[in-house]
Amino acid sequence: MRQTISKIILLMFFAFTLSFGQGTAGTSAKFEYRSLIDMSSAGILERGYSAVSLEMLPYGTVITRMEVGVFENFSFGISYGGTNIIGSGKVDWYNLPGVNIRFRIIDENESLPGILIGFDSQGKGIQFEDPERFEIKSPGLFAAASKNFEFLGYLSVHGLINYSLENNDLDKDFNLGIGVEKTIGSKVSLIAEYDFAINDNTGNSLGSGNGYLNMGLRWSVVDGFTLGFDLRNLLDNKKFNSSKADRGIFVEYIKSLF
Repeated sequence: MRQTISKIILLMFFAFTLSFGQGTAGTSAKFEYRSLIDMSSAGILERGYSAVSLEMLPYGTVITRMEVGVFENFSFGISYGGTNIIGSGKVDWYNLPGVNIRFRIIDENESLPGILIGFDSQGKGIQFEDPERFEIKSPGLFAAASKNFEFLGYLSVHGLINYSLENNDLDKDFNLGIGVEKTIGSKVSLIAEYDFAINDNTGNSLGSGNGYLNMGLRWSVVDGFTLGFDLRNLLDNKKFNSSKADRGIFVEYIKSLF
């Protein structure tokens, strides 16, 4: 009896979420992606909207981010987190909060992609002391371009160039990234990105030279609420961890301030 009731409740939940609301995923997406998984896109949070996101990663890592669309094509955000938040024992909080500033200089049109410049000091994963850096380096200064195409729904293509300020590992190169999003129906999108990790393959780097390949799923559950599941590091690029793919969960809620 209990199992029957649980199944009925689950079916009611799915029926509700498939009928109402829209987040950032699918052909009916109400809001733009500002990032795929780790890679920034040229999306921007609209003026007068706020976003709160939560990312859960290996080693009990939890990162929260708050963003506000301050002006047209300009947003500001702060983030903070740490490792071993989920688990037991001492929590290793990050040394400083992260800062995210985004300014879209060109809106996408039929002939040109959207182009955005920004700064993001939030890295991900373990924060090491020697060399002083995050497991996944923060983007630092970056420029992103995004273009959408109609193809069995929508197909979005993204490109990124960035310069991380985390260069105490003696790898001070510029970095590149590419990514795609493909809608699957009105509420679901598949995303993939490849971080070339050119700035994490020499000196005292933590990367092995394969780059970071990440893939994920995004689902617009209800109005403004998006849920995501990610598979990260599919090319086993971490020298200190040979367990290959990491798993992550992403949650985001966007709401008008007025």
